[in-house]
Amino acid sequence: MKIVDLKARCVAIPTNAQLRSNTGVHPGYFMRTIIELVTDEGIVGLGEVGGGDQRGALAKLKDRLIGLNPFNTELIKAKILRNTYFQSNARIYAAIEIACLDIQGKVAGVPVHDLMGGRIRDAVPFIGYLFWRYDRPGGGDDTTAEDVAAHCVELAETLGVRAMKLKAGVMEPREEARVLELCRDRLGDEFGLRIDPNGTWSVGTAVRIGKRLEALDIEYFEDPSWGLEGNAAVRKQIRVPIGTNMYPARFDDLGPGIRMGAADVILTDLHYWEGPRGVKDLCAVCKAFSLGVAMHSGCEFGIELAAMLHTAATIPEMIYAGDAHYHYLTDDIIAGGLMPYRNGSIAVPTGPGLGVELDPEKMDKYERYYEEKGDYYARFRTDPRRPDWHPVIGGR
Repeated sequence: MKIVDLKARCVAIPTNAQLRSNTGVHPGYFMRTIIELVTDEGIVGLGEVGGGDQRGALAKLKDRLIGLNPFNTELIKAKILRNTYFQSNARIYAAIEIACLDIQGKVAGVPVHDLMGGRIRDAVPFIGYLFWRYDRPGGGDDTTAEDVAAHCVELAETLGVRAMKLKAGVMEPREEARVLELCRDRLGDEFGLRIDPNGTWSVGTAVRIGKRLEALDIEYFEDPSWGLEGNAAVRKQIRVPIGTNMYPARFDDLGPGIRMGAADVILTDLHYWEGPRGVKDLCAVCKAFSLGVAMHSGCEFGIELAAMLHTAATIPEMIYAGDAHYHYLTDDIIAGGLMPYRNGSIAVPTGPGLGVELDPEKMDKYERYYEEKGDYYARFRTDPRRPDWHPVIGGR
């Protein structure tokens, strides 16, 4: 079997609100680049990647893929990811690996999780991911801790989630801490709490807020301050587990991060950590050093969500509910539409390969929507309500 073609299309799907973070505002839609890896036997593997329009990057790598066997992922990794250090792109490789695993599963007639050791859970729990929102459903913006806590209660009631994470670094830090206090009060002691300012707070602010959160028994404080040094400095001064999706977020930094004591929990990400099999490698290292593992979300659509589900289903140590932006999407590009939440979890697909297929009509529809709206990464670090605003790291 050989790869004979690589097709890439950009699509965008509306969200039910604009989502704010310390680096800007998602402007009412998420966008992804969808790939189709075509074999000489007519089997097509699906992949997905974020980070803006990736069609040009994929086109540059296409000649390196043509003629390779989709079962030979180590060779593909060597030619795509390891070829030149300054062009290394783990995001792109991960999308290709996902597509190769989809092909392998379809050929073997088994789901991807069977290629990765077999599933140990039938469904994966997810959090209610909380953002300060502009243009929320029904109108208005989130302006107070009460607004965001009410959204958390809504997600607990409608999706059945039993944990949350606040994307912080937007409002005054004490107001963001108050969101977690309100959620603890309204949802009880067993409800999981997390907060993630994406490294924007100074060490002093992060320590001050972290000490305030100690009484809430939160699951972890994610990327409280900037860099390996910032996370390690905060971790030494508070009695709250430190999680990270930023430092370390690649194998190059994993050894230094462990030696420095930068984190207690590392969030896996299919793209940062070189695909589903790279995530399994990461989890083996974390197990050796008694680090916890959780799962990061990158605004994925159904193809990548399926890959996340297959991967998480095979990792016994992944005891934390996964991150997901999925509940903000109004639709999906896969046949059948959005995957349903049941009791806060999404079922692991059981069909061959990823167990999902593209809906051609929705692909066409949301490709046109992307062409209308454009690649927001060029303007992501802006805020339409505050035209002179820009991100500041360590400013609080």
